[in-house]
Amino acid sequence: MTTALMDNLMTLTGAAVAPCETVLEAAKASVRDMVTDGDRVSGSLLEANQSAAHALSWLATYVESLRQMQAWATRLTEAGQMGEMESLILQIAFGEYLAQIKGGMMMSQNEMARLSDMNVDAAPLATAEIDALIAGGNTPAARARLVELMQGNAGHATFGATGLDEELEMIRETFRRYADDRVVPNAHEWHLKDEFIPMEILEELAEMGVFGLTIPEEYGGMGLSKASMVVVSEELSRGYIGVGSLGTRSEIAAELILAGGSDEQKENWLPKLASAEILPTAVFTEPNTGSDLGSLRTRAVKTQDGDYEITGNKTWITHAARTHVMTLLARTDPDSTDHRGLSMFLAEKTPGDDANPFPTEGMTGGEIEVLGYRGMKEYELGFDGFKVKGENLLGGVEGQGFKQLMKTFEAARIQTAARAIGVAQNALEVGMQYAEDRKQFGKSLINFPRVSGKLAMMAVEIMVARQLTYFSAWEKDHDQRCDLEAGMAKLLGARVAWACADNALQIHGGNGFALEYQISRILCDARILNIFEGAAEIQAQVIARRLLG
Repeated sequence: MTTALMDNLMTLTGAAVAPCETVLEAAKASVRDMVTDGDRVSGSLLEANQSAAHALSWLATYVESLRQMQAWATRLTEAGQMGEMESLILQIAFGEYLAQIKGGMMMSQNEMARLSDMNVDAAPLATAEIDALIAGGNTPAARARLVELMQGNAGHATFGATGLDEELEMIRETFRRYADDRVVPNAHEWHLKDEFIPMEILEELAEMGVFGLTIPEEYGGMGLSKASMVVVSEELSRGYIGVGSLGTRSEIAAELILAGGSDEQKENWLPKLASAEILPTAVFTEPNTGSDLGSLRTRAVKTQDGDYEITGNKTWITHAARTHVMTLLARTDPDSTDHRGLSMFLAEKTPGDDANPFPTEGMTGGEIEVLGYRGMKEYELGFDGFKVKGENLLGGVEGQGFKQLMKTFEAARIQTAARAIGVAQNALEVGMQYAEDRKQFGKSLINFPRVSGKLAMMAVEIMVARQLTYFSAWEKDHDQRCDLEAGMAKLLGARVAWACADNALQIHGGNGFALEYQISRILCDARILNIFEGAAEIQAQVIARRLLG
């Protein structure tokens, strides 16, 4: 980008947002026409026009990303923190994302979302500002300069100012140090041996308040913001996604109880969750149902004494063996065939060990061996007359389970986006360190444009995903509906994490394919992010429905 354009960067990027919003509105109208039957969005038409619907989701995600990058740059400018690195990240992000909006947005390695899929004209994007950013934003020179500024800082948690306040940055620094000291040196060994994360790590995290981070102080928690949860999850996942995910189970359980539990349930369970006196696990998914939770078949039958007996099978249950309580979704209305017959239980169990992982009567389980996301282990569970106290029906009313679960989706997806950012950051740091150390043809790999270009795009897209995630957390903290933005953050963050891990492994060459190099673990860990908490395709479908509703 020329000096004159660099001087006017904020003006250019600011002027580029409105035309994108115009195209997005046109796309919504066009796709709505495709999928509407009468005055309602038709599920069958939405499925038949899935390419258009999902293209709309990605377009909306890109436009919101540009909005948040502009807001980030504005905050930094006002605070006097908009330096050369931040300016380069901004210009590359706008140059690349604008070019993709016009020419094709990446949904996966071999799927592009194009404006033509939605029958939308790109004419509103033909502005001098957008043309200048596409032509001069993401250039080889810009990428090379960005990496030049990044060099020597491979172990730092971020490249470019985040725009967060001092308190959140102090929290980041605390957990970055902890991850560097206690997690990074051990993570790869835990992964290779497929071992549980040691209990001493959980005990240390409990002392740091991780399990009660956002639980209100009146219930023994720290009462901090969702933004703080994002920063903590990001930094711990930068060390190892398994450690970064330990708090997720408590977060989901606490959200369920806070939103749907009785006063007695809140007073009983929340202090124990906050202190990690008890560890929870989420027991929702069943074989052959996947994301279709309305089709769950696990039964909960009320007995004469007012308690319940659970019968059925569950799968992909994380950290099931070592936990004390399950947030368990089961069907209490045997005549129902959809989500309206489901209820949520706080099902108590006895923690197991390697010799007997599931000692509780009426419950069996077997480990599912996985490529990555180890450290807590995944299980299939079977229930046959498993007993749950009647007082542990969440909220005390049957048939509310799915509604109660939906209230947790925002926080769960925000946290998953944060974990994705941490994994992506880990990939960038490992890839960059290797590129600096590895010599080929007489010089470090980082001096080759294709290598430095990969690293530059990692840093840029991590910042884009980070700002989108921070915005969704800000909305959550300010009691604004953010299911749309949280879904977008998760959708983009998961794609960015996989791209960063894949490119960092490519930088390692053949060594990246060797188990001894930690990038092999990071790649496996990154892959799950596009699947859990809503597979990318399901996430795009949900975003589309929300946009068109």
